[in-house]
Amino acid sequence: MLAQGVTGGIAQDAASGDLTQAGGPTFADIADLSESAGLVVKARIRKMVRVEDERAPGLAPGMGRFYMTGQTQALIAGNAPIGESFVYLVDLPLDARGKAPKLKKQDVLLFARAVPGRPGELQLVTPTAQQLWSEQAEARVRGILQSLLSGNAPVKITGVRELMYVPGNLAGQGETQIFLNTKDGSAASITVRHEPGAPPAWGVSFSELVADVGNPPRPETVEWYRLACFLPSAPPPGTNVAEGIEERRQAAADYQTVLADLGACRRALGQGAKAAG
Repeated sequence: MLAQGVTGGIAQDAASGDLTQAGGPTFADIADLSESAGLVVKARIRKMVRVEDERAPGLAPGMGRFYMTGQTQALIAGNAPIGESFVYLVDLPLDARGKAPKLKKQDVLLFARAVPGRPGELQLVTPTAQQLWSEQAEARVRGILQSLLSGNAPVKITGVRELMYVPGNLAGQGETQIFLNTKDGSAASITVRHEPGAPPAWGVSFSELVADVGNPPRPETVEWYRLACFLPSAPPPGTNVAEGIEERRQAAADYQTVLADLGACRRALGQGAKAAG
Protein backbone atom coordinates (compact mmCIF):
# COMPACT_ATOMS: atom_id res chain seq x y z
CA MET A 1 0.00 0.00 0.00
CA LEU A 2 1.14 3.53 -0.74
CA ALA A 3 0.61 6.55 1.50
CA GLN A 4 0.97 9.68 -0.60
CA GLY A 5 3.07 12.42 0.93
CA VAL A 6 3.76 10.76 4.26
CA THR A 7 7.48 11.27 3.85
CA GLY A 8 6.99 15.02 3.74
CA GLY A 9 6.47 15.36 7.47
CA ILE A 10 3.24 17.35 7.18
CA ALA A 11 1.64 16.93 10.58
CA GLN A 12 -1.72 18.40 9.69
CA ASP A 13 -5.16 17.12 10.57
CA ALA A 14 -6.00 15.11 7.49
CA ALA A 15 -9.39 13.87 8.53
CA SER A 16 -11.05 15.84 11.30
CA GLY A 17 -11.39 19.07 9.37
CA ASP A 18 -14.41 20.25 7.43
CA LEU A 19 -14.24 21.86 4.01
CA THR A 20 -16.69 24.52 5.15
CA GLN A 21 -15.21 25.43 8.54
CA ALA A 22 -13.72 28.86 9.14
CA GLY A 23 -9.96 28.49 8.98
CA GLY A 24 -10.36 25.22 7.11
CA PRO A 25 -9.49 24.38 3.50
CA THR A 26 -9.71 27.33 1.12
CA PHE A 27 -10.93 27.56 -2.46
CA ALA A 28 -7.32 27.10 -3.60
CA ASP A 29 -6.89 24.02 -1.37
CA ILE A 30 -9.95 22.33 -2.84
CA ALA A 31 -8.97 23.29 -6.40
CA ASP A 32 -5.46 21.91 -5.83
CA LEU A 33 -6.84 18.64 -4.49
CA SER A 34 -9.45 18.36 -7.23
CA GLU A 35 -6.92 18.87 -10.03
CA SER A 36 -4.50 16.36 -8.51
CA ALA A 37 -7.10 13.66 -7.97
CA GLY A 38 -8.16 11.10 -10.53
CA LEU A 39 -11.02 10.20 -8.18
CA VAL A 40 -13.12 12.23 -5.77
CA VAL A 41 -15.10 9.83 -3.62
CA LYS A 42 -17.63 10.10 -0.83
CA ALA A 43 -16.96 7.09 1.39
CA ARG A 44 -18.04 5.66 4.72
CA ILE A 45 -15.28 4.39 6.96
CA ARG A 46 -15.94 0.74 7.78
CA LYS A 47 -12.67 -0.19 9.44
CA MET A 48 -9.44 1.48 10.54
CA VAL A 49 -6.38 -0.44 11.73
CA ARG A 50 -3.24 1.22 13.10
CA VAL A 51 -0.03 0.41 11.28
CA GLU A 52 2.93 -0.18 13.57
CA ASP A 53 5.10 2.93 13.64
CA GLU A 54 8.21 0.96 12.66
CA ARG A 55 6.39 -0.06 9.49
CA ALA A 56 5.39 3.53 8.67
CA PRO A 57 8.44 5.28 7.17
CA GLY A 58 8.33 9.08 7.20
CA LEU A 59 5.62 9.25 9.86
CA ALA A 60 5.54 12.73 11.38
CA PRO A 61 5.63 13.25 15.17
CA GLY A 62 2.16 13.17 16.71
CA MET A 63 0.71 11.20 13.82
CA GLY A 64 -0.31 7.58 13.33
CA ARG A 65 -0.67 5.67 10.07
CA PHE A 66 -3.90 3.79 9.52
CA TYR A 67 -5.07 1.13 7.09
CA MET A 68 -8.59 2.20 6.19
CA THR A 69 -11.45 0.28 4.63
CA GLY A 70 -14.02 2.50 2.98
CA GLN A 71 -17.43 1.80 1.46
CA THR A 72 -18.24 3.81 -1.63
CA GLN A 73 -21.18 6.14 -1.13
CA ALA A 74 -20.77 8.20 -4.30
CA LEU A 75 -18.21 8.75 -7.04
CA ILE A 76 -18.24 12.52 -7.32
CA ALA A 77 -15.64 12.67 -10.07
CA GLY A 78 -13.38 10.05 -11.56
CA ASN A 79 -11.49 8.66 -14.52
CA ALA A 80 -11.22 5.10 -13.17
CA PRO A 81 -13.76 2.50 -12.04
CA ILE A 82 -14.25 1.98 -8.31
CA GLY A 83 -15.90 -0.91 -6.49
CA GLU A 84 -18.29 -0.98 -3.56
CA SER A 85 -15.38 -0.98 -1.12
CA PHE A 86 -11.68 -0.20 -1.16
CA VAL A 87 -8.67 0.24 1.12
CA TYR A 88 -6.11 3.02 1.50
CA LEU A 89 -3.58 4.45 3.95
CA VAL A 90 -3.87 7.76 5.77
CA ASP A 91 -1.88 9.52 8.48
CA LEU A 92 -4.05 10.90 11.29
CA PRO A 93 -3.23 13.15 14.25
CA LEU A 94 -3.10 11.49 17.67
CA ASP A 95 -4.38 13.05 20.89
CA ALA A 96 -2.44 13.29 24.16
CA ARG A 97 -3.26 9.65 24.91
CA GLY A 98 -2.02 8.50 21.52
CA LYS A 99 -5.55 7.95 20.19
CA ALA A 100 -6.72 8.83 16.69
CA PRO A 101 -10.01 10.50 15.76
CA LYS A 102 -12.97 8.11 15.83
CA LEU A 103 -13.89 7.87 12.19
CA LYS A 104 -15.59 4.48 11.97
CA LYS A 105 -19.04 4.82 10.38
CA GLN A 106 -18.32 8.46 9.49
CA ASP A 107 -18.50 9.76 5.93
CA VAL A 108 -15.46 11.38 4.37
CA LEU A 109 -14.46 12.95 1.08
CA LEU A 110 -11.37 11.43 -0.49
CA PHE A 111 -9.21 12.99 -3.19
CA ALA A 112 -7.33 10.00 -4.54
CA ARG A 113 -5.99 8.04 -7.46
CA ALA A 114 -6.26 4.39 -8.38
CA VAL A 115 -3.19 2.21 -7.72
CA PRO A 116 -2.08 0.57 -11.00
CA GLY A 117 -2.35 -3.20 -10.87
CA ARG A 118 -4.04 -3.18 -7.46
CA PRO A 119 -7.83 -3.18 -7.84
CA GLY A 120 -9.59 -2.13 -4.69
CA GLU A 121 -6.77 0.11 -3.47
CA LEU A 122 -6.63 3.90 -3.56
CA GLN A 123 -3.81 6.35 -2.89
CA LEU A 124 -4.55 9.77 -1.41
CA VAL A 125 -3.04 12.55 -3.49
CA THR A 126 -1.73 14.46 -0.43
CA PRO A 127 -1.56 13.85 3.33
CA THR A 128 -4.60 16.12 3.72
CA ALA A 129 -6.71 14.55 0.97
CA GLN A 130 -9.19 12.99 3.41
CA GLN A 131 -11.74 15.46 4.75
CA LEU A 132 -14.95 15.02 6.70
CA TRP A 133 -18.08 14.95 4.56
CA SER A 134 -21.06 17.24 4.95
CA GLU A 135 -23.73 18.32 2.49
CA GLN A 136 -22.20 21.80 2.37
CA ALA A 137 -18.70 20.40 1.83
CA GLU A 138 -19.84 18.16 -1.00
CA ALA A 139 -21.71 21.02 -2.64
CA ARG A 140 -18.61 23.20 -2.45
CA VAL A 141 -16.43 20.50 -4.00
CA ARG A 142 -18.95 19.80 -6.76
CA GLY A 143 -19.14 23.50 -7.61
CA ILE A 144 -15.38 23.83 -7.94
CA LEU A 145 -15.13 20.59 -9.93
CA GLN A 146 -17.82 21.76 -12.32
CA SER A 147 -15.90 24.99 -12.96
CA LEU A 148 -12.60 23.17 -13.43
CA LEU A 149 -14.04 20.58 -15.80
CA SER A 150 -16.27 22.83 -17.89
CA GLY A 151 -15.50 23.08 -21.58
CA ASN A 152 -14.52 26.75 -21.31
CA ALA A 153 -12.46 26.46 -18.12
CA PRO A 154 -9.33 28.62 -18.23
CA VAL A 155 -6.08 26.82 -18.91
CA LYS A 156 -3.36 26.32 -16.33
CA ILE A 157 -0.89 29.19 -16.11
CA THR A 158 2.76 28.14 -15.90
CA GLY A 159 4.46 31.54 -15.92
CA VAL A 160 5.01 34.87 -17.65
CA ARG A 161 6.38 34.89 -21.19
CA GLU A 162 6.61 38.61 -21.91
CA LEU A 163 5.30 41.98 -20.82
CA MET A 164 5.60 45.44 -22.29
CA TYR A 165 4.13 48.89 -21.79
CA VAL A 166 3.28 51.10 -24.78
CA PRO A 167 2.39 54.76 -24.10
CA GLY A 168 -0.61 56.31 -25.80
CA ASN A 169 -0.98 59.59 -27.63
CA LEU A 170 -2.17 61.53 -24.57
CA ALA A 171 -0.34 62.18 -21.31
CA GLY A 172 -1.24 59.42 -18.85
CA GLN A 173 -2.53 57.12 -21.58
CA GLY A 174 -1.01 53.73 -22.33
CA GLU A 175 -1.33 49.97 -22.11
CA THR A 176 0.63 47.07 -20.70
CA GLN A 177 0.30 43.64 -22.25
CA ILE A 178 1.33 40.65 -20.14
CA PHE A 179 1.58 37.43 -22.15
CA LEU A 180 1.37 34.23 -20.14
CA ASN A 181 2.72 30.71 -20.59
CA THR A 182 0.13 27.95 -20.34
CA LYS A 183 0.36 24.22 -19.82
CA ASP A 184 -1.11 23.40 -23.23
CA GLY A 185 0.56 26.26 -25.11
CA SER A 186 -2.70 28.11 -25.77
CA ALA A 187 -3.08 31.87 -25.58
CA ALA A 188 -3.56 33.77 -22.31
CA SER A 189 -2.84 37.40 -21.57
CA ILE A 190 -3.53 40.26 -19.19
CA THR A 191 -4.15 43.81 -20.37
CA VAL A 192 -3.66 46.84 -18.10
CA ARG A 193 -5.03 50.07 -19.56
CA HIS A 194 -4.32 53.64 -18.51
CA GLU A 195 -6.56 56.60 -19.32
CA PRO A 196 -5.95 60.21 -18.22
CA GLY A 197 -7.57 61.01 -14.87
CA ALA A 198 -8.62 57.43 -14.16
CA PRO A 199 -7.06 54.57 -12.20
CA PRO A 200 -5.60 51.71 -14.25
CA ALA A 201 -8.10 49.07 -15.37
CA TRP A 202 -7.26 45.50 -16.30
CA GLY A 203 -8.69 42.24 -17.48
CA VAL A 204 -7.59 38.80 -18.63
CA SER A 205 -8.16 36.69 -21.71
CA PHE A 206 -7.70 32.93 -21.82
CA SER A 207 -8.00 32.86 -25.61
CA GLU A 208 -7.00 34.85 -28.67
CA LEU A 209 -9.80 37.32 -27.90
CA VAL A 210 -9.12 40.75 -26.44
CA ALA A 211 -9.20 40.90 -22.63
CA ASP A 212 -12.32 42.29 -20.98
CA VAL A 213 -10.57 45.30 -19.46
CA GLY A 214 -12.37 46.67 -16.41
CA ASN A 215 -13.73 43.26 -15.40
CA PRO A 216 -10.97 41.34 -13.62
CA PRO A 217 -11.74 37.86 -12.28
CA ARG A 218 -13.85 37.69 -9.14
CA PRO A 219 -12.22 36.10 -6.08
CA GLU A 220 -12.75 32.36 -5.63
CA THR A 221 -13.39 31.64 -9.28
CA VAL A 222 -11.24 29.39 -11.45
CA GLU A 223 -10.05 32.45 -13.43
CA TRP A 224 -8.92 34.08 -10.19
CA TYR A 225 -7.30 30.82 -9.01
CA ARG A 226 -5.28 30.46 -12.21
CA LEU A 227 -3.78 33.92 -11.76
CA ALA A 228 -3.62 34.52 -8.00
CA CYS A 229 -2.19 31.09 -7.22
CA PHE A 230 0.24 30.60 -10.11
CA LEU A 231 1.58 33.96 -11.29
CA PRO A 232 5.11 34.52 -9.98
CA SER A 233 5.64 37.35 -7.49
CA ALA A 234 7.70 39.17 -10.14
CA PRO A 235 8.20 38.61 -13.86
CA PRO A 236 11.29 36.52 -14.65
CA PRO A 237 14.39 38.45 -15.81
CA GLY A 238 14.32 39.32 -19.47
CA THR A 239 10.57 39.14 -19.91
CA ASN A 240 10.02 42.91 -19.61
CA VAL A 241 10.64 44.02 -23.21
CA ALA A 242 9.34 47.60 -23.07
CA GLU A 243 11.62 49.97 -25.00
CA GLY A 244 12.68 52.61 -22.45
CA ILE A 245 13.47 52.72 -18.73
CA GLU A 246 10.22 54.52 -17.87
CA GLU A 247 8.21 52.11 -19.98
CA ARG A 248 9.83 49.13 -18.26
CA ARG A 249 9.10 50.67 -14.87
CA GLN A 250 5.47 51.16 -15.81
CA ALA A 251 5.14 47.58 -17.07
CA ALA A 252 6.62 46.28 -13.82
CA ALA A 253 4.32 48.54 -11.78
CA ASP A 254 1.28 47.33 -13.73
CA TYR A 255 2.22 43.72 -13.05
CA GLN A 256 2.30 44.48 -9.33
CA THR A 257 -1.07 46.26 -9.63
CA VAL A 258 -2.57 43.05 -11.02
CA LEU A 259 -1.12 40.97 -8.18
CA ALA A 260 -2.38 43.45 -5.57
CA ASP A 261 -5.88 43.44 -7.04
CA LEU A 262 -5.95 39.63 -7.13
CA GLY A 263 -4.92 39.41 -3.50
CA ALA A 264 -3.18 36.53 -1.78
CA CYS A 265 -3.81 32.92 -2.75
CA ARG A 266 -4.53 31.49 0.69
CA ARG A 267 -3.91 27.84 1.36
CA ALA A 268 -4.60 26.21 4.71
CA LEU A 269 -3.43 22.69 3.82
CA GLY A 270 0.10 23.50 2.74
CA GLN A 271 -0.01 22.05 -0.76
CA GLY A 272 0.50 23.89 -4.03
CA ALA A 273 3.00 26.55 -5.01
CA LYS A 274 3.30 29.54 -7.28
CA ALA A 275 4.81 28.98 -10.68
CA ALA A 276 8.49 29.81 -10.90
CA GLY A 277 8.11 31.66 -14.16
